[in-house]
Amino acid sequence: MDHALTLDGVTKRFGQFTAVSDLSLKVPKGCIYGFLGQNGAGKTTTIRMVMSIFHQDEGTISVLGHSDAAQVKDRLGYLPEEKGLYKKMKTAEIVAYFGKLKGMDTSTANLKARELLQQYGLGDWMDKKCEAMSKGMGQKVQILGTIIHNPDLVILDEPFSGLDPVNRDMMRDTILNMKREGRTVIFSTHVMEQAEQLCDAMMMLHKSELAFEGTVAEIKQGLDKGIRIDYDGDGSVLQQLPHHERINDNNKSAEIFLKPGSDPQDALRWLVDRLTIRSFDISEPSLHEVFVRTVEARDAEENAAGLAATGGKS
Repeated sequence: MDHALTLDGVTKRFGQFTAVSDLSLKVPKGCIYGFLGQNGAGKTTTIRMVMSIFHQDEGTISVLGHSDAAQVKDRLGYLPEEKGLYKKMKTAEIVAYFGKLKGMDTSTANLKARELLQQYGLGDWMDKKCEAMSKGMGQKVQILGTIIHNPDLVILDEPFSGLDPVNRDMMRDTILNMKREGRTVIFSTHVMEQAEQLCDAMMMLHKSELAFEGTVAEIKQGLDKGIRIDYDGDGSVLQQLPHHERINDNNKSAEIFLKPGSDPQDALRWLVDRLTIRSFDISEPSLHEVFVRTVEARDAEENAAGLAATGGKS
């Protein structure tokens, strides 16, 4: 399989702190791939190494077949975590400006900028200044500046950060459209629902180390199924459910995991007596649940190792 990005044994240190440790992964061409993890896990550091902003201390990185992103910069689109626009510039001017930074001539960049703005529903904003735009619209403009030069690989660092539901849907549709156009898209996020909806494959970093990598199906393989309900009523009673192992309550919907050997139908009967159940479904665990279990298991291993090293003294 041809890969847009390959990391092999990559480590990055800042003084005594290891930001990324022995990371290996492969991103197939033409897919949507997620970099997952809590804030501070190493996602942005990994992206900056891929973009050759930082250089790894150990290991190798291949971006579109090259060891240095600068060698293929005109085939890359990159939206950093720290986003911003020149507020006094007009919308079409700023998108064209990004194109010229990637080597496009002025007339081609100007024409392409207007085409993209029209295509993505911002035609009425072409000649208006960026300072008048909402955050979501500004985010869309920055995305267009990222793809104006028709890159093969697009890397987005926390693209959903701070967006309202309408603009999150817009960002999702934009990412899906990039895939339909044949691009490889990598985005980082700490919100599991977005990754589960969009990603063909993903990896998760936890405390600088790779916790898992694969497709959603591969990552969930072997995990117990849970119960998903939509309900009306006082959700606090959920914690009284007999034989539950974990409950993820989202207020009016919940994901319930029972102890081994428990009968879901018994749980349903108990719930119906106390809540208005609008839907009841036995399904695979969500990616959020996989994330939580992985973090807890890794932290438990780390704590056990620490106790063993100190002879069991806390």
